[in-house]
Amino acid sequence: MQVEYIIVGFGLAGMAISKELEDHGHSFVVLDNASQVSSRVAAGVFNPVILKRFTPVWNADEQLEHLFPFYKDISKRLGGDYLTFFDTLKVFKSVEDQNNWFMACDNPLLEKYMDPKIIKTEKSGITHYEGFGKVNGTGRVLVTNVLDDYIEYLKEKEQFLEIPFVYNELEIQEDSVTYKDIKASRIIFAEGYGLKENPFFNYLPLTGTKGEMLFIKAPDLQLTEQIKSSLFVLPAGGHVYWVGATFNWTDKTLDPTEKGRKELLEKLDTMIEVPYEIVNQFGGIRPTVKDRRPLVGKHPKHQNLIVFNGMGTRGVMIAPTVSKQLYDYLENNQPLPKDISIERFENK
Repeated sequence: MQVEYIIVGFGLAGMAISKELEDHGHSFVVLDNASQVSSRVAAGVFNPVILKRFTPVWNADEQLEHLFPFYKDISKRLGGDYLTFFDTLKVFKSVEDQNNWFMACDNPLLEKYMDPKIIKTEKSGITHYEGFGKVNGTGRVLVTNVLDDYIEYLKEKEQFLEIPFVYNELEIQEDSVTYKDIKASRIIFAEGYGLKENPFFNYLPLTGTKGEMLFIKAPDLQLTEQIKSSLFVLPAGGHVYWVGATFNWTDKTLDPTEKGRKELLEKLDTMIEVPYEIVNQFGGIRPTVKDRRPLVGKHPKHQNLIVFNGMGTRGVMIAPTVSKQLYDYLENNQPLPKDISIERFENK
C-alpha cells in the first residue's frame, strides 16, 4: 500500500487531522489499537471560560469559530448528530464569588460569553448558596459516538487498520517512511499519552494527568444545564449525570481508585442534596503539557516524522483549529504558531 500519510492513533487529534487530509484530497491510512482512551472518557464539553479563575480559555474565539463547522461537517459526512448545546451555571458560594463574576463580565474577552445577571431561581436538588452565573454558548461533543462512526466510515474505505504500532519496524528514508507493507511520504503520531513510549518524540515534556469520573443516577435532580462548582455535573439522559473530574499528576494507570471515588463523592455531596446511585466509575490519562499548549511539529532530525499531541482537557475545542494549522504547515509551508510548535522545547 502506498499513501501520502500514515496516522498513528485515532482520538480527537487523529480524527481531526484525518478529516483535514480528506477534505483536501490526500491519501492516508490510520493505525490504531485502542490502547489510549483519554478522548473516549472525556465529557467533550466546550466552554470558553475557565470558571475556576474566571479567565478566558486560550484562543477561545478562534477555537469556537472552527469547532462548529468542523463537527457539523462531520455530522453531514457520517449521518450522525454529535453536537448538543446547553447553558453552564457556575455555583456562587459567596458574595465574593458574585463580585468576581461581575468583574470578569467587564473583560472584553469574556463579556460575550458571561451573563451579568445573577440567577436567583433555586434548582431542585442543588445546594446553590448565593445563586448562579450563566455562561452562554456552551455544549458538548458526543466524542465516543463520533469516533466510533468515523472509524466505521474509514474501515469501509479501507483506511483504518486495528493494529498496534511497533516503532522499531518503522523504516525512515530521506523523503519517505515504510511501515510493514505501507509506504508513505510522512507519518503523523497522534497517540495521546502513548507518546511517552514513542522513541522519536518521548523527549517532549508530555506529563499526562489522570482524571476519574462518575456516572450517577439521580431522578430527583432534573437538570437541563451543566452545573459547575468544585465538580461539574452534566446531564447525560435518562436521569443519569456525568460527574467529574479529578486531577492526579502521579497515577498513570487507567484503573478507577477508591481515593478518586472518595474525592468525587465528598465534593458531590456538597453540591447536591438528593439521593443518587453510582452507575459507573472510570478514568483516563489526559495528554497534558505543563504550559497547557499542544505539541505539534516535525522531528528535529527526521522531517517526515510529525507529532500532533497534547490537546489536554479541551481537545474537542483545540483539535479542529490546530489540525488546520498543522495542515497548512505541512502542505502550504505556513509556519506553526510559536505557542504550539515543539521548537519551543528544542533544548530538550
